[in-house]
Amino acid sequence: MAECSVTYHLEYFNTYKNRWSAVRTSRRSYSTQFDLMKNVEVRVYTLLDGPCTNNTEIKSKNYTELIQNPPNTGVAGTEIQDFICVFQNMEYTECKWRRSPKMPTNSQQNLYYWYKSLELAKECPNYVFSDGVRIGCNFTKKSLPNFMDINFCVNGSSPEGPLKTTFTSLKIQNQVKPAATEKLHLQVGADKLEVQWEDPEGPVPGQCLEWQVEHNQEGPNGQMSKEEILVEDTSLACPFSSTTKRNCFRVRSKMNKYCVDKGFWSDWSHQVCHPGSHASL
Repeated sequence: MAECSVTYHLEYFNTYKNRWSAVRTSRRSYSTQFDLMKNVEVRVYTLLDGPCTNNTEIKSKNYTELIQNPPNTGVAGTEIQDFICVFQNMEYTECKWRRSPKMPTNSQQNLYYWYKSLELAKECPNYVFSDGVRIGCNFTKKSLPNFMDINFCVNGSSPEGPLKTTFTSLKIQNQVKPAATEKLHLQVGADKLEVQWEDPEGPVPGQCLEWQVEHNQEGPNGQMSKEEILVEDTSLACPFSSTTKRNCFRVRSKMNKYCVDKGFWSDWSHQVCHPGSHASL
């Protein structure tokens, strides 16, 4: 055995990708991210290679397995619902949730968060309240790092006992909601309409935005039509006919796939119309 090198083949079920992942290591420990609301399944095999195996790698037939179920403590039905975090215009992050209808009276929920460079988990720095009840947490811009898994735990207490715990993991750069566009202009030509707009104010990089333009049109017979168009630039030209009674445009944006994996659409801008006024069609 001393003449052989020993390595380990580790397999774990990646619930984020819904498939098994594998890694080889000579160490006896390995760190990775798990969704603690689902089963944790891990298998470890031993690999031998060297003179003792005629320089042929041998994998053990048996393996050591660990299966850890999600925590099942707490008053039944009291886990939070619809947990969501939004990085508002890259200026601050707000996480919110809905309380379960089965939540006992006088219950209190707590939010804790942790990421790799934190030695210990921290509690929410600024809770959001509704009618005296905690429904969220507000973080300043520097509270949460980009490009790092951030783990959230929402638990709590009640007169009937501890509340069900909810775990969530996310990367904050994938939670950006840009501000609404404020500067929107409509130019009218002989045979076309061109709508132009500017990037929203704030720290969101303009090159990271994609746009959706909503075009509402009223035809000569009063019939209404709506079209939504995805564009990468901050302008859009459309054919124009004098027989059309009215054209209105508004835009919104979100972070594109070249900068993040996902994001939220901003609110819609105000509407610009031809002819006249911003009134809705």
